[in-house]
Amino acid sequence: MTDQAHPPLITDNPAIHITGGHRLEGTASVQGSKNIALHLYAAALLADEPLTLTGTPEILDTLVCAEILNHTGTPTKAIGDRFQTTPAAAWYPAIPDQLGGRIRTTAVIAAALLARAGHVTFPLPGGDAFCHRRIDRHLAAMEAAGATLTITNTHVKAHINSWASAPFTTDAATRSWGPSLGATVTAMLLAARIRGTSTILNPNTEPEVMITASMLAAGGVGITWDGTTALHVTGTDRITGGVFQVPPDRLEAATLALAAAITGGTVHLDNFPISGFPAGLVAVLADAGIELAPVNGGTLARCPGGPRAVQTATNSATCTDMQPQLTAFLTQAAGTSRIEERIYTQRATHVGPLRAFGANVSANGPVIIVHGPAPLIAADVAGEDIRAVAALLIAALAAEGTSTIRGMYHLQRGYAGLLPKLAALGARVM
Repeated sequence: MTDQAHPPLITDNPAIHITGGHRLEGTASVQGSKNIALHLYAAALLADEPLTLTGTPEILDTLVCAEILNHTGTPTKAIGDRFQTTPAAAWYPAIPDQLGGRIRTTAVIAAALLARAGHVTFPLPGGDAFCHRRIDRHLAAMEAAGATLTITNTHVKAHINSWASAPFTTDAATRSWGPSLGATVTAMLLAARIRGTSTILNPNTEPEVMITASMLAAGGVGITWDGTTALHVTGTDRITGGVFQVPPDRLEAATLALAAAITGGTVHLDNFPISGFPAGLVAVLADAGIELAPVNGGTLARCPGGPRAVQTATNSATCTDMQPQLTAFLTQAAGTSRIEERIYTQRATHVGPLRAFGANVSANGPVIIVHGPAPLIAADVAGEDIRAVAALLIAALAAEGTSTIRGMYHLQRGYAGLLPKLAALGARVM
């Protein structure tokens, strides 16, 4: 990745071809976490000194975030796996529509700009389009922090009088799917620049939140946890910079494990320890027949007995962003699998394309049912979001013949080098 003034926009939606039936074997390194990095890019706006994030993923979303930060006043460079920021000399707190509409963390970046500049204008978030992205808990956090909001069908304007800023309390819980990850980070960023101690009730405790909290704490923000019921943030007028490491991506690690497993192969994730996987995801993978073993500081993943049907539900412990890939894998499991999506109102853009491969899979509201094993035949399909494309790649690895997968723009938003890694493991990718 090079330092770019404008992130590339892929308009021809290129396709790749995969010939299935080849066992994947070997070693792969895992990229820096996309979802964690995107929240750290927002938090970088709060630093009063130069800040360098290392191990960042070389993906399109990184370039988009770098351009947003540059556009709004914070000099930023994304070079290789390093994301470098210098404190702004002046703020221009309006997130451009064409940039904010391409990522899911737009409201989180807006919260950081609001904390720094006292006002912000931003479009509704973009990113993956498998369902409507609610930002009501983000807006509630802004209002709790003292902001006045003007909301239209397409934009939000927020203004807060810095002289009136005071510690606040906000609740990150949603009505139906648990604590909001993004809103928890939004509230943390707002509280980090307010003197006194603010409280976030029912915070999300996924790694995106915990790692962002760690970076803020390293910069001088006071952060304490009251079990899992409340997070307390003591703000400061000055947040230091320095160097902070982005941990490896648990989602790419699990995607590689499923890709190898569906072919009957084995992959060694050389820089990813088992502890990097959420315990709930480890349990689901084990139920599905995938063994994870610690080897030389990394993880060896294999499926010696073949895929097994599972009954599970997505939550913060099992990772909704692995649901599409798991669905693809379960097409080869004997019996009936049931996955209930509890994070989003729906997440099923991969179901239709999987059926094109010959999979016996259906979606009924938030529930996905898979009957297997089903022989998969090469198909010409398109993915409409990052994880859906990854699911189709997994299906193609097990399908007879050469498949065409479209939607590579989405893959490039989230995976820096997944295709070369699959090829190095033995996949036939063209």
